[in-house]
Amino acid sequence: MDLALEEAESVESIEGAAGLRGPGPGPKEKARSLWSDAWHQLRRNPVFVVSSLMILFLIVISIWPQLIASGDPLQCDLSKSQQGSSPGHPFGYDTQGCDVYTRTVYGARASITVGVCATLGAALLGSALGGLAGFFGSWGDALLSRVADIFFGIPVVLGGLVFLSVVTSTTVWPVVGFIVLLGWPQVARIARGSVITVKQNDYVQAARALGAGNGRMLLRHVAPNAVAPVIVVATIALGTYIALEATLSFLGVGLRPPTVSWGIDISNAASQIRNAPHMLLYPATALSLTVLAFIMLGDAVRDALDPKLR
Repeated sequence: MDLALEEAESVESIEGAAGLRGPGPGPKEKARSLWSDAWHQLRRNPVFVVSSLMILFLIVISIWPQLIASGDPLQCDLSKSQQGSSPGHPFGYDTQGCDVYTRTVYGARASITVGVCATLGAALLGSALGGLAGFFGSWGDALLSRVADIFFGIPVVLGGLVFLSVVTSTTVWPVVGFIVLLGWPQVARIARGSVITVKQNDYVQAARALGAGNGRMLLRHVAPNAVAPVIVVATIALGTYIALEATLSFLGVGLRPPTVSWGIDISNAASQIRNAPHMLLYPATALSLTVLAFIMLGDAVRDALDPKLR
């Protein structure tokens, strides 16, 4: 009896002390999903913030270049050929007497258009083919792998020289089509491996055991959990595609005049680098910063979506 009484008194004292301290810890916070957790990480990543602001600025000026450039990129004055900086023309003039600043601003439109459209095309085509091959397997998977190997064996620059040299269009779409043609195998291989990994998880097997069809499993369970690696690869590839467009335009088989492009301006300035280095400096810097911004964004997204890197 004495022992029981002592235990009761000790319990009452503990409860009283707990009451003085206030209520205990509340219920645990609701677990975040992969995407909400990734967004939580991205918002606190300075690399993501800086690169996103840079990309947002580039997208705005590519849609509305008149916001920061009031001139006409195709209006030239040969009397001002290769002249340096002057009031109202901070970047000077090129060989044809065109304002380098205006052409640099307007050049963002072609590069961003090619990069975004080529990335969307390659990501959609590669994800569809790679996802279906990885999910169903069999002879379709083997066929896709062999076709992808053939495209991987084509040198990108050499293929562009051959494919685009016979195209006479001055729009961006031949360049976009070529990049999609050679870019989808990389995305397809990533999507295939991701789908193969996800479809072996327990929740997919449980859905199959409950009678879910292939379409429902693929769209509701497999695709949402397998798309993260594709997003990372596509984000990084976007900057690579912009650099590829500039390379092809520099070689004379990409975008062609009167289209305004950083690659075209760099090509025109290469022979005058000693006499007028400003012609090369500004479009090359704009191209480098754009590619760097997308690569930084891709690295930040990869770190946020891959728990192993945290």
